[in-house]
Amino acid sequence: MLSLRHNQDFIEPKISKYMIPAEKVAHVQIGNSLEHALLVLTKSGYSAIPVLDARFRLHGLISSAMITESLLGLERIEFEKLADKKVEDVMLVKIPKITLEENLETAIDLLINHPFLCVEDSEGFFEGIFTRRILLKELKHHIINQ
Repeated sequence: MLSLRHNQDFIEPKISKYMIPAEKVAHVQIGNSLEHALLVLTKSGYSAIPVLDARFRLHGLISSAMITESLLGLERIEFEKLADKKVEDVMLVKIPKITLEENLETAIDLLINHPFLCVEDSEGFFEGIFTRRILLKELKHHIINQ
């Protein structure tokens, strides 16, 4: 059986080698309306996207489910609230994230329960995402080439 723990070629590389860079990742900013966030989520096709500030610092994640949940009234979905509510009113602030310098072993632990991880630098600036898909592709490549 293949032991990844003893195979440093796979475990050693830093996250920065495999991540999708920030400029290619759909995101919204603090202060954006939920209407804008829902449009970005729908157009991108992602289940969740990062929430950044104007300086590109990571603050959280927002998803379509979070937006829908925030619009639920007693008897109906209150769509009229979309333009008035802000992203920061409903975003998740405790999110799975890693730094540029962390290795794949750290990412594997987090990706068990999350489809992607936000990657930030040491000062909290958003650098991109590391996805479960990328990890699985690398794992497949590594196993086949053993």
